[in-house]
Amino acid sequence: MGALTPESVEELLGDPEDPGNPYGFAAAVARDEADAHPDELCDRLVAAGFHLNYLPKEWGGAFESFDRSLTLVRAAARRDVNVMPGTMFGIIAATCLQLHGDEDQRSLTADILTRGGTVAFALTEAEHGSDLLSGEVRLDDDGLLHGEKWMVGNGLSCEAVYVMARTGARGPGAFSAYLLDADWAERHGLVREPAARTGGMRGVDTARLRFAGLPVPGHALVGKVGEGLEVAVLAQQAVRLMSMAGSLGCADTALRLALGFAAERRVARVPLLDVAHPRRDLAVASAALLAADAVALAAARGVHVVPEVFSVWALAAKHVVAEATDDLVRRCAAVLATRAVLREQAPGAGMFQKIQRDVAVVRVIDASPLANLRAYAAQIPTLVTREETPDADTVHRVFALDAELPSYDPTRLDLVARGADPVLGALPGVAADALEQLGDDPAAALVRRLGGAVTGLGPRAAAVRQRDADPNALVDLAERYAWVHAAAACLHLWWHNRDRSLYGAEPGATGWLRATLAYLLARAEGVDPRRHGPDLLPALDTTPALVRSGRLMTAVPVRLASASHPMEDS
Repeated sequence: MGALTPESVEELLGDPEDPGNPYGFAAAVARDEADAHPDELCDRLVAAGFHLNYLPKEWGGAFESFDRSLTLVRAAARRDVNVMPGTMFGIIAATCLQLHGDEDQRSLTADILTRGGTVAFALTEAEHGSDLLSGEVRLDDDGLLHGEKWMVGNGLSCEAVYVMARTGARGPGAFSAYLLDADWAERHGLVREPAARTGGMRGVDTARLRFAGLPVPGHALVGKVGEGLEVAVLAQQAVRLMSMAGSLGCADTALRLALGFAAERRVARVPLLDVAHPRRDLAVASAALLAADAVALAAARGVHVVPEVFSVWALAAKHVVAEATDDLVRRCAAVLATRAVLREQAPGAGMFQKIQRDVAVVRVIDASPLANLRAYAAQIPTLVTREETPDADTVHRVFALDAELPSYDPTRLDLVARGADPVLGALPGVAADALEQLGDDPAAALVRRLGGAVTGLGPRAAAVRQRDADPNALVDLAERYAWVHAAAACLHLWWHNRDRSLYGAEPGATGWLRATLAYLLARAEGVDPRRHGPDLLPALDTTPALVRSGRLMTAVPVRLASASHPMEDS
């Protein structure tokens, strides 16, 4: 079996716009209406080895790098984001086992996952949600497990379950992890029931797992007593990367549908795409997607090069990608208008509605937006005042798309960022060099604004330290940091790839950069990006061109399987 590429995934699954394609949009909508799991689609992908692309090679997997896997998953998720839980939800349990499992536990997990089985991850509880320190599922002194886990992905079909249980009184060290054979556990009292149905990602396998005095054998302990929660939080950093792929897949299809409609629809004999107000909304949506793509690519490469700072980087990138995708879908819905709410009689309408529902679930799949911000907010005041200058070669390896990446090493992940943020730390030098090259380009003014925004993070952090600071100030600072960090990532991506085509444009082209900086800086300032409409319009040159050329909307060239391109004649 040859290594999968995004193009081979596209070829394998065919044109999603073909109504007779079992792996296309029409089939996805039909499943959504029936609350059905995408069995046929997942089976097709598993048979081709798609699921192996998050598993390490020493386990029999095919993982090479997160940026490669990110793009592979996007190619499948643009058809139906439900392929992610259907084929790749084992990533968090697998990462936990890589970090602290013994040889037998790793071997068992590798055997299950490489042959297409699932290992569930049971962490959250209905009464506590993201408040993990309040978890009540407990292992008593007699070795019996009590309590209930909630919204466990693949909990009904899993062959094994990695479960977090309280073994102490308080604090992060009060939790330990156990790997249980699911069939054995059912014979000894585990009850598996479907969880509450969700509005989006319908048909996905989520379960309630109830333990009523389940005896836990000693060999089920993973790692040491008291280290379970720490390892789980580390492992979730990898999960956030893959959830970004789901957001981007949804965003690509939503924007493609809206652009196609706007190109064909006429208002007073003028294509809707050329009418001022919808054109501006589509420019905002296009800029949001280009920005989200750049941020996700940078994060997927950064985890290889500087995993020590990923406790902040992953969370910031997750916030930007999820929120930008949510914004994009709302802008597209405004353009589609009635077609965004009709279930019938409008090409693509059912798929757009499915995406609207799915995006809402992906947005909270590993943490709510607020929980996500709070998870790294306390680190920001220290991080933005560090004066270390990152190594130039380190930054280049992250952002130069042709630079070789070091092997991913999950043991280098940390709960707290160690060292300066290389994205912001290297910005002054790159911005100065970029301004020399940009000259009078409209992007230059935005680069100057970005420099001011980065400089302004320090005084904001100092203000947060004051006793009488607004109780929301720390979370607000974390949100601003995320958008500014993302804008800096876009500038780095442009600078370190000036000699290559990005987003189908000529090498060194600045249109996409101008649009993404305008969008991200507006979000950092808390204003509607539409106020910066002229700076956003170049994005609307970029995305329709990618559609016309049959390309995925990403910086790296990926040819799609689409047989028709509705914008060709517009």
